[in-house]
Amino acid sequence: MFTNKDLVDHLIDTNSLYSEQIIDAFTHIDRKDFILNYSSEAYYDCPLPIGENQTISQPTTVAMMFEMLSPKKGESILDIGSGSGWTTALLSYIVKDEGSVTGLERIDELVELGRKNLQKYNFKNSKILKASDTLGIDNESFDKILVSASAEHIPYELTKQLKEGGKLVIPVRNSIYEITKEKNDKLNTIEHYGFVFVPLIYKG
Repeated sequence: MFTNKDLVDHLIDTNSLYSEQIIDAFTHIDRKDFILNYSSEAYYDCPLPIGENQTISQPTTVAMMFEMLSPKKGESILDIGSGSGWTTALLSYIVKDEGSVTGLERIDELVELGRKNLQKYNFKNSKILKASDTLGIDNESFDKILVSASAEHIPYELTKQLKEGGKLVIPVRNSIYEITKEKNDKLNTIEHYGFVFVPLIYKG
């Protein structure tokens, strides 16, 4: 039977994971803790149902998005589409008590599930909130923003919630975009092709 270590080793072997702080998070945050009825498949490299017609993302995809995001200790991070809480927990482990993570989820049942799963790790630096009809959190700014659902176009309102030097990682249709906010609000964009995500739902 596969273990969390087997999953991490696979992600390292395929070069999906290579940064020490992200490897450490994937090692200590067990994906099985965020899956309801498919625990025997928790360490397979595939998406799995978490209820409400939603899935927990494929580990390879999450690993690649984390490497693009490059979260660091002490940062403030917004996690949009937090689902069962796995990505929020991984980010919370990385930023430590000096940082903060806010997860947003639009489905009530998953908000509660994510909160319950986070409690397994006793994090003091993270929370999951019910998402509003607008995208992100108005009048707040973050070092990094991770989005785990696919938008039809780049939602530039999210870049306004980035601090200078901050980064947004977001799926748009079948690509993942890395968007870095530079001086004078200039945006540096890199596109990575070939991914599939559930849709991002908001009123924009």
